[in-house]
Amino acid sequence: MNTVLIIEDDKAIVDVLKMILEHDGFRIEKAFNGPTGIEKYKEVTPDIVLLDIRMPKMDGIEVLQEIRKFDRSAIIIMISGHGNIETAVQTTKLGAYDFISKPFDVERLKLTIQNGLNYKKLLAENESMKKKFESDTEFLGSSEEMKRLKDQMLKISSTSSRVLITGENGTGKELAAKQIHTLSDRAEKPFIHVNCAIIPKDLLEVELFGCVEGYLSFSPGKRIGKFEMANDGTLFLDEIADLSMESQAKLLNVLSENKIEPLGSNTEIPVDVRVIASTNRNLNELISEGKFREDLYHRLNVLTLVVPPLRSRNEDIPELVRHFTKEISFKNEMPEKTFTPKALEYLSSLKWPGKEKKKKNTIERLIILSDSDVIDRKNIASESRTYSSEMDKLIDSESTLRDFQDISEKIFIEKKLAENNWNISKTAEALDIQRSHLYTKIKQFNIENPDKDDKSH
Repeated sequence: MNTVLIIEDDKAIVDVLKMILEHDGFRIEKAFNGPTGIEKYKEVTPDIVLLDIRMPKMDGIEVLQEIRKFDRSAIIIMISGHGNIETAVQTTKLGAYDFISKPFDVERLKLTIQNGLNYKKLLAENESMKKKFESDTEFLGSSEEMKRLKDQMLKISSTSSRVLITGENGTGKELAAKQIHTLSDRAEKPFIHVNCAIIPKDLLEVELFGCVEGYLSFSPGKRIGKFEMANDGTLFLDEIADLSMESQAKLLNVLSENKIEPLGSNTEIPVDVRVIASTNRNLNELISEGKFREDLYHRLNVLTLVVPPLRSRNEDIPELVRHFTKEISFKNEMPEKTFTPKALEYLSSLKWPGKEKKKKNTIERLIILSDSDVIDRKNIASESRTYSSEMDKLIDSESTLRDFQDISEKIFIEKKLAENNWNISKTAEALDIQRSHLYTKIKQFNIENPDKDDKSH
């Protein structure tokens, strides 16, 4: 149950607010002056504060400043019967979440409180992400490639310029975006991630810009878009190349005007959002093919960050292996194993794919399946032979390169479909392709779901 602290000297107004909000399931705490309100806040740490501006002993602006001194995450909604635009702007600059005038519009009041709770949740998630990032997911490695990458991220984070992050699948583009946000002066504000590749085309604009109540037949309520959620923070547009040309045009307009217009509305909402985009595709080629807008490319590509694949920095492998070993051993509650220098040397010599997950899975298999506390090169070679044997059978069974490519692709897709219980959306995401492309491949290779109950969606 969420708690609302009402700091208001008019008992009649407090009683009305209490009745309205308790009916909606809120727990209510009351204070009839500023000093009492501050002490009550410290005592109960409410989720939302409704704070009157004009009060005896201490006015609401002073109370706002005092609370913000010891809790920068406090969600405080100012209320006043004597408010004006100047007062609203002043309180917002001092850290108030919003400003509502008396007499109250009950629906506006409820919506503002709900939006405040959503914002508080985003702040908590962002803080959790930040702590996790700092403890577990910083970019590991001391190679020249990684030193250069870290230096670039540090320089980029000191600006508010838009960033285009490029790199192969699985190289850590999202992690780089989070790092830039965490190091920036927007770190205390939301970091919102939108994967443009997995959101249905007809819902993407709703996700980005929001919509008015009644716009969506299957979801009649008002939807707040990701741009508005990310206000004052960072919006990460992952796989930007998958945006339709129509969505690209609307995004370009938002980036030009710094305003959004929710679908079904004629009202523009100003936003202050740092946009970081990513792609694993060559946008210049897409531009020449007429599939990506050149003007949008230049809007997004103010600063460029290229995340290198693992195979270009194999000297980082020993450090990564040691990190993964600690993490995997802890996760599985087993004694920490060690890799011999020869094993680390051998792992460093391999041509690793871009995906970090592949590397981590390999290390995890070696740790779990090895009977010894010390993993040597022979343990790694043994696992490699297992996979090589399966590949040899496939090579021997097909006569042409085209046949080999088709059958290997079919086997791979079948395996991924099975791993994801024939969930098309999850499988497409795992394969890093669009749903429509996956459906085409299923039809091309005559792949059938062995389960009679169709689980695809």
